[in-house]
Amino acid sequence: MDTTTAMKPIQMVDLVGQYEKIKPEVDAALQRVIDSAAFINGPEVKEFEKELADYLGVKHVIGCANGTDALQIAMMALGLKAGDEIITCSFTFVATVEVVALLGITPVFADVLPGTYNIDPEDIKRKITPKTKAIVPVHLFGQAADMDAIMAIAKEHNLFVIEDNCQAVGSDYLSASGTKKTGTIGHIGTTSFFPSKNLGCYGDGGAMFTNDDEVAKKLRRVCNHGSDVRYYHEVVGVNSRLDSMQAAILRVKLKHLKEYDAARNAAASVYDKAFAGMPQIVIPQRSNNSTHVFHQYTMRVTGGHRDGLKKHLEANGVPAMIYYPVPCHLQNAYKSARFPEGSLPTTEQLIHEVLSLPMSTELSNEQLAHITATVKSYFK
Repeated sequence: MDTTTAMKPIQMVDLVGQYEKIKPEVDAALQRVIDSAAFINGPEVKEFEKELADYLGVKHVIGCANGTDALQIAMMALGLKAGDEIITCSFTFVATVEVVALLGITPVFADVLPGTYNIDPEDIKRKITPKTKAIVPVHLFGQAADMDAIMAIAKEHNLFVIEDNCQAVGSDYLSASGTKKTGTIGHIGTTSFFPSKNLGCYGDGGAMFTNDDEVAKKLRRVCNHGSDVRYYHEVVGVNSRLDSMQAAILRVKLKHLKEYDAARNAAASVYDKAFAGMPQIVIPQRSNNSTHVFHQYTMRVTGGHRDGLKKHLEANGVPAMIYYPVPCHLQNAYKSARFPEGSLPTTEQLIHEVLSLPMSTELSNEQLAHITATVKSYFK
């Protein structure tokens, strides 16, 4: 009798497999919320905020509805307004730029570094004008931007720093002043709990972090319709909150975050070893001053082979993604004469080379062997 079993289908992120391992904990947490009927701003939200604050080593965590809201609320709480300029990168998910435009603020794009894909501090310096009020570095794919350099620039020019930490929760930044978690270095850190994130819930969710008591008060006020006391509204706000069901799930998953990060790093090491020495593959650069939590394993495929490799992978049961095929400054919604095609050369090179392989806490040795063998077979 044939006792072999078929390999489990490979997914970019295996949320079902992850849930099966923690099912009793998650189910009990959800039942706890249902039994309490405290669905909005209940004890689970408050406990999660405390536990995440402890994990991050930050004074305040304020939950909200999603990562996009987190960025917008941060800008509102800092008093940024129409006519101001914010420097960020174009090589990012559109939400980073979307909220800037929604508030009437002008997005100013700095190029990124070819190795880490993170914003280039030297190009930030070149983009500062008298209208510049803030910098929004994105900790892309799971490791920190050069925050020492960015904070020094911000201090010199009296600018706010809002960290877009949606892809790097858990990453350690080795600062000149000691090791700090990403999202806790600038004036405000923001994150998303979208299901595919390293710390993801089972719907939408987000949060903001700060060590400043007054800023924390403003963040909570903006989240809650601009109100500190019910029915009394001090400023224009929004309705954005992390619901208790999602907070309960996140409390469970936060306990497993270190093991999730270890599993992702183990998978990344397999990829690194398999592709070392392949002239067509540039493996992701590991920054000297940041740990990597590999929200994505994003490599560069040179020589015009990227699209062909992607098709080859998919034909052999291996999903692959391109993050991001069109940078923000070339999107129809955000095009401007200030940033024409060719104005961000590294960003515009990367969009033709980057390819992300499956990255999940549940990848098996068999799946990893199949993925790496399939990549290699394309170049034979």
